[in-house]
Amino acid sequence: MKQTVVALAILGIGLSVAQAQEMVVKLGSVAPLTGTISHLGKDNENGARLAVEDANAKGVTIGGKKVKFELMGEDDQADPRTGTTVAQRLVDAGVKGVVGHLNSGTTIPASRIYNQAGVPMISPSATNPTLTRQGYKAVFRTIANDVQQGGVLGKFIVGPLAAKTVAIIDDRTAYGQGLADETEKAVKAGGGKIVAREFTTDKATDFNAILTKIRGAKPDVIFFGGMDAQGGPMLRQLKQLGVEAKFVTGDGGCSPEMIKLAGDSIGANAYCSMAGLPLEKMPGGAEFLKRYKARFNADVQIYSPYAYDAATAMIKAMQTANSVEPAKYLPELKKSNFPGVTGTVAFDDLGDIKDGAITMYQFKAGTWSAM
Repeated sequence: MKQTVVALAILGIGLSVAQAQEMVVKLGSVAPLTGTISHLGKDNENGARLAVEDANAKGVTIGGKKVKFELMGEDDQADPRTGTTVAQRLVDAGVKGVVGHLNSGTTIPASRIYNQAGVPMISPSATNPTLTRQGYKAVFRTIANDVQQGGVLGKFIVGPLAAKTVAIIDDRTAYGQGLADETEKAVKAGGGKIVAREFTTDKATDFNAILTKIRGAKPDVIFFGGMDAQGGPMLRQLKQLGVEAKFVTGDGGCSPEMIKLAGDSIGANAYCSMAGLPLEKMPGGAEFLKRYKARFNADVQIYSPYAYDAATAMIKAMQTANSVEPAKYLPELKKSNFPGVTGTVAFDDLGDIKDGAITMYQFKAGTWSAM
């Protein structure tokens, strides 16, 4: 009996030592998990979660201790005020890095909170150029920015689409308006004429007034800077009004949900752009899609591969620095250079992904087809 007690005591001590040598490291993930674009927000979170689970399965050791990564998922509701509140909550919780936010309008104000706390932040989806031009040393993104994307969109509109007149609508968010502004610059530089510039909101569902006004201008192309939650209904209303102009939008509408919301109103005259390569052409795209579906029983929407690469970049930097402390692994994060799902993950001096690619898509055979 005494021997049994002693053995159990020794076993207990052994377990305690093992537990003491395991270090829990919290990473944050922030995106709209409720509301009209919650499908995109959950996609972001799933990408980061898959990266964390992969790291835990491999058994990462840092500073002589086995690390267990935990992902703290937060909902910023695509609202700037909520975004800063959530950012402060994550900082107070002691996260060592943050993947997010999704929208430029929430990411930019939240980045100030992380910068003040010295917590690295990598957005997989916020494309407004301002994000990485604030002078913050710990702010990055794994997706091309709107200067790159808007330039490609404008050239596509006046080039392959041969548009001479263009109407532009934006949702007045940092993302939508920013992308629309860059697209307008590129259209004008290419010799195109802007015959209307209208705006809506990221909560609107009725666009008849502005679309009726645009119909009178008879544009060759209508460009929308915004998300799929507005883009889908907008296409329906364009069809109802008998507008035959080609419809072009950015990455916020380049999703399966956009097609679902537009229904039979979407056709071959609908185009969208996407930062990066098509999923099937990404170096790790096919394998990522397979594992994503198996884990979450859902299709990839848009940004989850970029969220996966963002979380992976942080974890790899911690391993290289042999520390989970932001001040120590940040220099290694800046020097990131590894083959990710989306391609080579490496950042320029501003924190933007290097050589960010842009791909144009056309609606064909029920899906977005890379051109």
